Amino acid sequence: MARGKQPARAKAPRTTVVTHTVGDFEAAFWPDEQPVDNAVVMTMGALHEGHAALVRAARKQVGRDGRVAVTVFVNPLQFGAGEDLERYPRSLDEDVRLAGEMGADVVFAPSAEEMYPNGEPLVRLSAGPMGAGFEGASRPGHFDGMLTVVAKLLHITDPDYAFFGEKDAQQLAIVRRMVADLDFDVEVVGVPTAREEDGLALSSRNRFLSDTERGQALALSKALFAGRDAGAQGAKAVRSAAADALDGASGVTLDYLALIDPDSFTEAPDDFRGEAVLAVAAKVGSTRLIDNVRIIVR
Repeated sequence: MARGKQPARAKAPRTTVVTHTVGDFEAAFWPDEQPVDNAVVMTMGALHEGHAALVRAARKQVGRDGRVAVTVFVNPLQFGAGEDLERYPRSLDEDVRLAGEMGADVVFAPSAEEMYPNGEPLVRLSAGPMGAGFEGASRPGHFDGMLTVVAKLLHITDPDYAFFGEKDAQQLAIVRRMVADLDFDVEVVGVPTAREEDGLALSSRNRFLSDTERGQALALSKALFAGRDAGAQGAKAVRSAAADALDGASGVTLDYLALIDPDSFTEAPDDFRGEAVLAVAAKVGSTRLIDNVRIIVR
């Protein structure tokens, strides 16, 4: 169970502590028995402004006297055959600096051996039908691996609040459903996608894009914005506007473009009305990118 709250009190300037084992994390994150609000931001590292927004939101939620943990763990269970586990960027020193500047008290950066001391776990959580389509279809097993590590990290960090970015919309929906279905005592908070001034969604994978590819990647957000602008005309118009904006986009190999019911994370029917997620996934060069916007379909 989460450890509750306490009245505000004076506090010394914050120093971010880096830990690598569960025992060291618990000692650093819970240095005394005083109950306070606490929050966790789970990442795979290579932090950028999008992650910073999550940490800032977490700090605002728990206040100066609360505690904020940032986890940095490149989870091998989330990567399938041929995916970029070894290529995934790792920059722990810079991650710690950014997390600290944004208000984190503790960074938990375990090794794979610390998280999975008996090797790959024989028992894992399943994302079920919500994880079968879209990212789940393109990356079989990805969401099972994600849920398994999220569940472990929720047990380790014991937060009142867990913050996730809305850019990974399917992940956010599945984590929320896991928390509801399995009675985790935590509030899952979604934070809007952080973007560059030209609309490109911030991602750790953006660093793999050449200057030319970065320009080509703008086709994804432009398509989403076009679909959002067509929301008042119904679901068919949303799909058509987004597809037209992507048609012929140079350097972009489309995986999917979908209008999604956020409750079930299935394709929304043509007569759908209400809040929906318009999502896209594509390769730009050799780099796979995802993005989405939330829209009201009328």
